[in-house]
Amino acid sequence: METGVSPSKGIFDGVNAEARQHVVDLLTRAYWMEIETVMSYLAAAVNLDGVRAQEIKESLEADVEEELGHAKQFAERIKELYGVVPGSEGFTAEQSYLQPPEEQTDVVHVIRGVIKAETGAIEHYTRIVAETDQIDPVTQDMTIAILHDEQAHRRHFEGFLREYEFEGLA
Repeated sequence: METGVSPSKGIFDGVNAEARQHVVDLLTRAYWMEIETVMSYLAAAVNLDGVRAQEIKESLEADVEEELGHAKQFAERIKELYGVVPGSEGFTAEQSYLQPPEEQTDVVHVIRGVIKAETGAIEHYTRIVAETDQIDPVTQDMTIAILHDEQAHRRHFEGFLREYEFEGLA
């Protein structure tokens, strides 16, 4: 190694400051997506009524904890990358499709909303994986693990929807 030349610090290298800020921006969006999903899933889990709703409610209750865990991971990585985790004034709701249905027994509305939310997360996290390739393997690995969870959530709710469709209820 030449004297006076330090090895690259990857995403932390000064020459990568702009790329690091871009990754922080992507992570901040992911953080807000998870926070909003927590709010929406919590509302759905509490609001749903009916015998058929019980399994959906239980699944959503479990997902609330997992999604909150994802938000924490994104927040911690934002901080590690010298970003600032935003406070509530930075939040703008986007999940209109996950607002409580008029009828609290409208399980299909909730199922479709969950599938749409998980699909949005999958699309955004796939973008993070692609845009951190070769520059930030730590963020990429973390996001791949979270992406796996989101794919499993979507697949689980697609199964619920297929059952309702099969029975002519969707």
